[in-house]
Amino acid sequence: MLTNMDAIATVGVRDIAAAKEFYENVLGLSPVDIGEDMPEVLIYRSGNTRVMVYQSEYAGTNRATAITWDVGDQFSEIVAALQAKGARFEHYDMDGMRREGDVHIADKMKIVWLKDPDGNILNINGT
Repeated sequence: MLTNMDAIATVGVRDIAAAKEFYENVLGLSPVDIGEDMPEVLIYRSGNTRVMVYQSEYAGTNRATAITWDVGDQFSEIVAALQAKGARFEHYDMDGMRREGDVHIADKMKIVWLKDPDGNILNINGT
C-alpha cells in the first residue's frame, strides 16, 4: 500500500527560531514554501524527501535517531562542512563499532551522530 509513496521525516522542536537557524545554516537544508502562514511548522527539502520541523512540547524526548542521511562517498566532505559550521558530534559505545575521532566505523560504513538544538538525534552515514 505505501511502498511507492514518499515519506516525510518529522521532528518536534521547542524553539522554532533556533531550529530554523540549525536546519538551514548548519545542516544547509533548503526551505520549502508551504504557501500557508504556519509559523510553528518548517518544511525542508533533502534530496527527494522532505523534513518537517514543528513546534512541540515533547521536543527532544526521543532518545533514538530521528533522521538519517545516507551520503555515500561524500561522508568526509559533509562531516568537515558540518564541523566548520560548529556541529558537535555525539559519541556512543556500541558493539561492533570502533571510533576514530568523532567518526564511528562499522565494517565499511562510517557514521556520525549530532543533535539539533532540542536534542533530537540526527545521523549521517556513508562510506
